[in-house]
Amino acid sequence: MGKLFLLEDVTVFEPIGRVGESAQDTGEVMETKELRVMLVEDDPEDVAFTKIILRKAGLDRNLLVALDGKEAIEDLVRLKENGSTIPDLILLDINLPDISGIDLLTKLKRDHKLSRIPVVMLTGSNVDDDIQKSYDLGASTYLVKPISKDALMLVIENLFG
Repeated sequence: MGKLFLLEDVTVFEPIGRVGESAQDTGEVMETKELRVMLVEDDPEDVAFTKIILRKAGLDRNLLVALDGKEAIEDLVRLKENGSTIPDLILLDINLPDISGIDLLTKLKRDHKLSRIPVVMLTGSNVDDDIQKSYDLGASTYLVKPISKDALMLVIENLFG
């Protein structure tokens, strides 16, 4: 089962996070929109770095982290079956143990309810085949790590207005 993080401590997947542009790097959030985010990432350093970027973007309050593709599927199925709110956005690494990010993206896009969730491929791979395959399978966008707060905010603004 995925872990729910509030950078400093663990919380439940019920509070709604806020997204917005920071006026400065103080973390002050201006314009906001409610979002639930799932990060699917197996590398602890990349998880920690991405959480910092999400905090700077105001998206860390409602974050579900799955450490591999199998865990992500289990968490999403559990949320669906329990009638819980599914994520509004999935940040997905390509190179995962068990189930690759590409295979997970395929499964997500075949599921009626989950197929509507925008998926941002967040990966160290800038191989043309990975990029093309991700878009062909329905990824909303593709960001090569390391990402910046500005790049992530631009993607979110384009996806959620």
